[in-house]
Amino acid sequence: MEPVFIGHEIYRGSSYGMRHPLRVPRVSTVMDLSRAMGWLPDRAFRRSPRARPSALTHWHHPAYIAALQEAEELGPSEHLKAFGLGTHANPVFPEVWRRPATSAGGVLLAAEMLRDGGTVYVPAGGTHHGLPDRANGFCYLNDPVLAMLALRRLGAARIAYVDIDAHHCDGVDLAFRDDPDTLLISVHEERRWPFTGALEDGGSGNVFNLPVPAGFNDSEMRAVLYELILPRIESFRPDAIVLQCGSDAVEEDPLSRLSLSNNAHWSVVAALRTIAPRYLVLGGGGYNPWSVGRCWAGVWATLVGAEIPDRLPDTAESVLRALVWHDAPKRKPVQPHWFTTLRDAPRDGDVRPEIRARLAALAARNTP
Repeated sequence: MEPVFIGHEIYRGSSYGMRHPLRVPRVSTVMDLSRAMGWLPDRAFRRSPRARPSALTHWHHPAYIAALQEAEELGPSEHLKAFGLGTHANPVFPEVWRRPATSAGGVLLAAEMLRDGGTVYVPAGGTHHGLPDRANGFCYLNDPVLAMLALRRLGAARIAYVDIDAHHCDGVDLAFRDDPDTLLISVHEERRWPFTGALEDGGSGNVFNLPVPAGFNDSEMRAVLYELILPRIESFRPDAIVLQCGSDAVEEDPLSRLSLSNNAHWSVVAALRTIAPRYLVLGGGGYNPWSVGRCWAGVWATLVGAEIPDRLPDTAESVLRALVWHDAPKRKPVQPHWFTTLRDAPRDGDVRPEIRARLAALAARNTP
C-alpha cells in the first residue's frame, strides 16, 4: 500500500482562540504545502471521519465524552471544569467536540487501513496528554492511545510507541506503562510540563524515558536514535510502530528550549519506516506555524520518498507567505528562509556528557 495521508478541512477554520498557542494553522498548512509540491495526489488522501462517541469509550469515560459534546452544544459551564474543560489550556471553543473527534476518527481509520500493513500519516493526531476522564495539556482526546488500542484489536499484538515531542507523553504512559506488549520510548525536555517521564521511571520494564537538557541538538538526537530508539525497537520486534512527531522540539518553537532542526525529525521518520509491517505517524505539539508546516510537510515527503528541493517553487512559497502568526513571541522572530525552504540548516554539535550518561543508563536496563 502506498502511504496514505489522512486530513480534514475542519483544521483550517477552527482554533482554540486568539490567545491560545494553538491559534496557529497547522494541518491545513501541511496539506496545502504537500499539494503545492505535488506530493499529495487525490489517491493518497483520505478525508478523516468523525469518531462516534461509542468508539471513544474504549479508553475515555462515557461521562467525559458526554461533557465534551455538551461543551460544544451549550458553551462553557462551571461544572465542565471538573472535566478540564473551560480552562486556559483547554478552552471551550465552537468546534471543541467535532475537532478532536475528527482527529480521533482519523487515527481509527488509520488503524483499519493498517490491518494488513502499510504506512499512514495523520498530522492532526498526536494529542498525547489526554486523560480518560478529562482534557489535559491542549488535548481533549488521546488519539495515540485510541489508535494503539485499535491496532491491537485488529491484530497488532506488539506495539512500539516512540514520542519525540518536547513534552512527555503522560496520557500514553498512563495507558500502557504496565503493558508488557507495548514498548514506550519518549524523548522530551527535562523540567518541562507535565513534569513526568523521569529517567528512572521505567514502568513495568518496557518504558524508556529520556529527559534531555535545553539546547538538545541534531547530533544528540542522532545518538539517541542509534543508541536507544533503534536498538530497543529492533529487539522488541513490534507488529506496529506509532511515531508521535511533535515539532515543538525544533529550535524556533516558542514552547520549548530545544534546538533541533527539522532534519532530526525526518531522520527518525525514515529510520523507523521499514522495521515493522504497520507504521502510523502522528503530529503532536508545534506552535510556530512556519516550523510546524515545514517540518510536517517534510515528514510526508520522507514517507513518500519525495525529493525536498533547496528552494521551494512559487506555489509552495505562497502558502508560507500567507501564514499569519498573531502576537508572535518576540524571541522567535520570523526568518526569511521560512518562506523559501522546507529544510532547516542542520544544528549539529557536541553530544554532551549528560546525554551520554543517560543513554548508558537506559542501555543497561534489562527489559522483562
